[in-house]
Amino acid sequence: MSAPSPALSAATLDILRHVSTATLTTQLFKRGLRNTFMQGVAPLGAQRGANLVGPAFTLRNIPSREDIDVLELFADPEYAQRKCVETVPPGHVLVQDCRGERGSASFGSILSLRLQVRGVAGMVSDGPVRDSATIAALDMPVFCAGASAPPNLIRHHAVDINVPIGCGGVAVFPGDVIVGDVDGVVVIPLKMADDVAQAAVEQERLEAFLTERIRAGAALPGTYPPNEATKAAFDEWKKNRKI
Repeated sequence: MSAPSPALSAATLDILRHVSTATLTTQLFKRGLRNTFMQGVAPLGAQRGANLVGPAFTLRNIPSREDIDVLELFADPEYAQRKCVETVPPGHVLVQDCRGERGSASFGSILSLRLQVRGVAGMVSDGPVRDSATIAALDMPVFCAGASAPPNLIRHHAVDINVPIGCGGVAVFPGDVIVGDVDGVVVIPLKMADDVAQAAVEQERLEAFLTERIRAGAALPGTYPPNEATKAAFDEWKKNRKI
């Protein structure tokens, strides 16, 4: 397991591995944040185990230009795409701004494997990847816009590392907390992460209780959302389970 960022507590990191992005988007909505869930970004292959969680380390791409974006560019260790692979810290999530462009890949299997070997928590891109079956089989989770075989230089020129970007229509700042599950990827401002994580746990406990009631035949009014009587019953339910 990758070590947590010093700015993100181990307790919060563990909670975020086990609560849903649906719950997290609700908690962020309660705090006034409406645009936190990436659109067009989904897990590559079957989602396995705990959620993807980690601080964002970003890469910004602009449209490519034929006189600059040639294969020889890949030999330059200072080229932003290559440099980010070697500098993203272990435990972080590489998040790429590909402008939602689907005409070429944003990453391939060798770069993805290098991220895994370096202990990176995962990769998120609002563009596709190539070698998708090989990447999907890695132990590192990848969230992206599907598959596309053409190399990234056909549509992308990587220009900036660890700057504010947009990914899937969401603003991502370096250090924001990225959480990915079977539904997709949510972005949590670091300063809200502890509070949102704790509230998410309580929300999921309440929803487990309400699910039991609905399954037993309870009607929605007074149950979902809960009225005072239902809330009191929930408190008793928690006591009986020593939660």
